[in-house]
Amino acid sequence: MPPSPARAATAAAAEEPAIDGRRARRDRNRDAVLDAVIELFTEGHVGLVAADVAERSGVSLRSVYRYFDDLDELARAAIARQTERFAPLAEIPDLGEGPLDDRIERIVTSRVDIHDAVGPTRRAAIQRSATNPILAEQLERTRRLLAEQVAAQFAPELEARDRPARARLGAALELLLTFESVDQLRRVQGLGAADTRRVLAESLTRLLA
Repeated sequence: MPPSPARAATAAAAEEPAIDGRRARRDRNRDAVLDAVIELFTEGHVGLVAADVAERSGVSLRSVYRYFDDLDELARAAIARQTERFAPLAEIPDLGEGPLDDRIERIVTSRVDIHDAVGPTRRAAIQRSATNPILAEQLERTRRLLAEQVAAQFAPELEARDRPARARLGAALELLLTFESVDQLRRVQGLGAADTRRVLAESLTRLLA
């Protein structure tokens, strides 16, 4: 005889906490794997090794591959997690408004803060994008968004120039404020954050004079 509706409902209710517990454990383990990848990127280990991720996260190797189909998917998810976590740093208050010096200071501060927050994962994304079209598209989308931000922040100065001069100035501004430019100053040349902001601000001031 099939169970009564009341008994079936009681059994289903009893199963819910167990299901919720398994789901919560899965989410915790998945987050631990992603955080382990971010830590490895931060330490300079761009070429992911699944066994290293498992050891760092405390999650079994089998579970790593249960949560992610392959290392490319794992890398994309970790990069997306880190990017989302620090997305507010990319927001510039009062975009395009205020005196030029203030606008320069705001965008320079934003770009240096972004670099320092997501630099390792960004470098990993750049390296892996050569063989990962999805990452390549994500990087290109980010590049376009940041270029639009530059154009909006310095719209008054750009609009005051004729079309050829505007194009040249826009290209120079965009180049100066790329992740790669900030990375050159911070990581390659070893400048501190304050000196990097100063170099960028002085360069922008000269370009926009």
